[in-house]
Amino acid sequence: MAGRIQPQPMPGAGFIDPKVLARIGNLELVAKTVVEGFLNGLHRSPHLGASMDFAEHRAYMPGDDIRRIDWKLYARSDRYHIKEFEADTNTNFLVLLDVSSSMRYAGPGSIPKIDYARFLAASLTYFSHHQRDRVGMATFDQDVIEYVPPSAKHLNVVLHTLDRMKPGAKGELEAPLRKISESIRRRSIVALISDLYHEPEQVLRAISHLKGKGNDLLVFHILDKAELEFPFDEASQFEDIESGERLPVIPQYLRVQYRTLIEQHINSLSQLLGRNRIDYSLFDTSKPLDDALFTYLSNRQRMMRVR
Repeated sequence: MAGRIQPQPMPGAGFIDPKVLARIGNLELVAKTVVEGFLNGLHRSPHLGASMDFAEHRAYMPGDDIRRIDWKLYARSDRYHIKEFEADTNTNFLVLLDVSSSMRYAGPGSIPKIDYARFLAASLTYFSHHQRDRVGMATFDQDVIEYVPPSAKHLNVVLHTLDRMKPGAKGELEAPLRKISESIRRRSIVALISDLYHEPEQVLRAISHLKGKGNDLLVFHILDKAELEFPFDEASQFEDIESGERLPVIPQYLRVQYRTLIEQHINSLSQLLGRNRIDYSLFDTSKPLDDALFTYLSNRQRMMRVR
């Protein structure tokens, strides 16, 4: 992505590994671990606004603007601290999380897609909250299941909702996203997290309800490594998680065809959404979460520059 902030190697990067995160029982601790590890790896701190309303101090990190060091506080404490201010560009941040039954899937050695999505949603929300945005969330399958409206006080509500949610019924996009779009009263950053088992044109039609209101959209496409590579060797019965239908499959006969189809699906989504100025990113659930945060941060900074 053009203008992407480049990370430095950081000793704590292993804690962003999804399998390591899955061993942490507290979702707020997961989000804090991911976000703080991510921020410590940046060359420069993320944009937090430049209004004259003082918000808080934080410890100086290499790459911070030295003009923002509070020298009076340094004289008292002998430690460098940065002054942060309330951002003039505070906005609403809304996560739309697909909790349909297909999100239960976990390939060999992987965590379920729903857990990866849960970690991602928690991390993005935690990050946005500490950027002083109003955060909210909606979960959906065939319909909207839970809706938490964006608010400066809703971080804990979002985390609690994520912590207790379970995968639901067969997935649908257009009806629940249309319903959610009707509840959005002001321009927002909207992050859709889903495995997108729909035709690309259906995906675009579903999210057009949100795009038409001037929202900034990010689409996080979540797939298991096995869904991308089809690594299976033994003939067996494959079950459709959403329909329950079973199909006998000899993997070596279908592997090349399957990989071609999934590659075509991903490319079509990327091109179609890109042409409509919707940010699209594919995430393998075996990979760390920092790339997702870079995608979000880059989009956020670009949006701020054009406002």
